[in-house]
Order: sequence, then structure tokens, then C-alpha cells
Amino acid sequence: MDDSALTDSDDLKFKNRLDLSELQQSVNKIKQEVGKVIVGQKDMVDMLIASLLAKGHSLIEGVPGVAKTITAKLLAKSLSVGFSRIQFTPDLMPSDILGTSVFNLKDSEFEFKKGPIFSNMVLIDEINRAPAKTQAALFEVMEEQQITIDGNKYNLDAPFMVLATQNPIEQEGTYRLPEAQLDRFLFKIDVDYPNLDEEIEIISREHQLKDKVKIDEISSFLTAKQISEYQLLVSKILVEEHLLKYIAQLIVATRSNQFLYLGASPRASIAILKASKAFAAMNGRDFVTPEDIKRAAIPVLHHRVIVTPEREMEGVTSKQIIKQIIETVEIPR
Repeated sequence: MDDSALTDSDDLKFKNRLDLSELQQSVNKIKQEVGKVIVGQKDMVDMLIASLLAKGHSLIEGVPGVAKTITAKLLAKSLSVGFSRIQFTPDLMPSDILGTSVFNLKDSEFEFKKGPIFSNMVLIDEINRAPAKTQAALFEVMEEQQITIDGNKYNLDAPFMVLATQNPIEQEGTYRLPEAQLDRFLFKIDVDYPNLDEEIEIISREHQLKDKVKIDEISSFLTAKQISEYQLLVSKILVEEHLLKYIAQLIVATRSNQFLYLGASPRASIAILKASKAFAAMNGRDFVTPEDIKRAAIPVLHHRVIVTPEREMEGVTSKQIIKQIIETVEIPR
């Protein structure tokens, strides 16, 4: 064989069909900025970034004090986009979120005053504190990125993302999110306690902080236009036909599982598709692998299925059942 042929083949390197280098650099920069304040919680940060790239919304669940709200605020701070925070309370009304029509005496006409939902990134703290009427006000805006008030339609600017937090322990004075509302969230992210080393690091950082404000450490760098470009790039990630079938098989398996009272809907299969594309792009690949689908399956599905009462009484969780389904459904080759 010709030596020059060997040299040429050695120089051959795999190249992506799509240029994801800039996207990867931005993702790493976001992680770096958030990491200036947050210790650990890498899975939560990864899923929030994936949710942003996939044009999805995320529900963050964890006990008080595990950095749910601050992480969402830090993510927003690293982006040069509009941000608003809404604290949900039992007396909050839909108009407090969406806005309301006010009579203008000067023009003798009603004028629409936009509410805090008109932003690019909206943090809803303790979403289960507000009654069903207020929660339902989010249905249209989360699904269609628009609001209809007094017969008039108002479109929201892209990108648009809702990050909601809730506490799974304290249920007094709360209103459980209905299944239709949960289905609007791409991910449900469970946040655990930090380990011993992380706990020590958290205390050390707080001690060294003195009078500084944590969020001031973060610099904004990613514009709305760049985010929209990255979202378009992610939508072009390649998914082979057999992997589409694999996603469908996982979803159908939830509907026939004897331990599940309610299986996942087609919206769940679309959510897995979008999330797996985002994970692939974050890893610098322009194609989806079965591992991307597996990684997306649990945070996408475990809030969309309902465990049968008998199994729930035995302590079986939706996460355990989904893991079992992932193990039983054969990976396509």
C-alpha cells in the first residue's frame, strides 16, 4: 500500500454535518458562570440548559434550601435576555401574572398593561402555592407562547421559558398541579441534598463571600438572537428511523405496564425527541444516540405517568418503573 495513502487516512477526522462548536462553548460558559456560585447540582444545570435549547419548560422539585431558585436566577443572569420572577401565593390572581386592561381617561379607551409573564425567562417560585385558577392561566402561554385577553391575542418574544419550583414536603396550603399542567413541562427535575464534600465547599464559599452578593459574580453573555439560533440548530440534529421507533416503544410500554394507572401521551414522545437532540448537541454531536434517549426518558416521563394505588402504597415510584421499562425495551442496533 502507498505510504501517502496511509498518511491521508490517518489525517481523516470525523466532522459533524452541523457546526456545534460555538454552541458547545456557550454551554460550557454557562456552566462555568453558574459554577461560580452553585456547588454540584450538575444534573440540574445540564437539564435546565437542555430545556432552554429544546424550547421547553422545567419544573424543579426539592426541599427548601437546595438552590432551586438561585440556580434558575443564575441561569437567567448568564443570558442577556428579559427575566421576571413571580412568587406564587394563595391570593394571586391570573391578572397578576398575565396583565389586565386598564381604562385610560386621557384616550377614553381600555389599555392593556402587560404582566410579568411577558419576558424571555420567567421564574415561578412555589408554583403549587397558587390555586388552580391561577395555575390554569399558564396553560396557553406555556404551550403556544401567546396570551388571549378580552378577545385580543398577544404574542410573547422568543426565546420564552418557564422555570417553576415546588417543595415536595410541605403540602399544607398548597394546590397540587393537575396532570394537564404537569404535561406542559418538558422536564421535572428532582434536586437532592449535596454530599459531604459539596456541603463543606458550600460553607467555605459562603464564609469567604463576606458582604458580596452571589448573583453579582455572574456575567451575562448570551443574547436572545444567539439562543434562537442554537434552538434552530438543535432542531436539525439527526435522528435515525430506528431511534424514532425506540422512543415510540418506550412510550407505548408505559401504557401497557401493569404498575402504571396512566401511561405517557404522544406529547411525551415528542418531549423525549426534543430533549435527546439537546443532549446530543451539548455533547458536540449532530446525531442522537440511544444513550441520549435514555438520559431524557426519566426527567421527561416520571411526572407524566401515574403509579397504580396498590404499588404506590408499597412505596414503588414512577422513576423505578420507568427505569425498569428502559431496561426491558431492547435498544435498536
